Amino acid sequence: MNDICEMTPPSRDDEGLRQLGHTTCYRQDYAPDVLETFVNRHQDNDYWVRFNCPEFTSLCPVTGQPDFAEIRISYIPDKKMVESKSLKLYLFSFRNHGDFHEDCVNVIMKDLIRLLDPRYIEVTGIFTPRGGISIWPYANYGRPGTPYEDLARHRMRNHDLA
Repeated sequence: MNDICEMTPPSRDDEGLRQLGHTTCYRQDYAPDVLETFVNRHQDNDYWVRFNCPEFTSLCPVTGQPDFAEIRISYIPDKKMVESKSLKLYLFSFRNHGDFHEDCVNVIMKDLIRLLDPRYIEVTGIFTPRGGISIWPYANYGRPGTPYEDLARHRMRNHDLA
């Protein structure tokens, strides 16, 4: 498939990022290589970063029909943070990609773990109903051997109570 590119005037080259302020190319299939990072300037603090993508789409791998969802990503960064434009392009790359809801959520989480090595991360997919049933998969990860591993266990046990 051909990628779709949108011209934007370059505004800056911030910390070697390739996407921010440059021509935007929308990839037509799953593209983890578009993800970019920058240095966390507050590594001495624990804090949450949350992204909401209310217009996530993917394709059902069986029927080829579109699935729509809000994807919520929350993480506690360590040394690296994900650049938001690259995350948007990555999430949009699922548009023509066939995967089940649970797979999308787990793939997103695992790609971000590989990219960022976060202290903690969780990904929720709030998929709209098809056939009268909505599916809301949730996955999380806390760095093994740290208090974040305990946080992951706690949030897994209690994620549906919030």
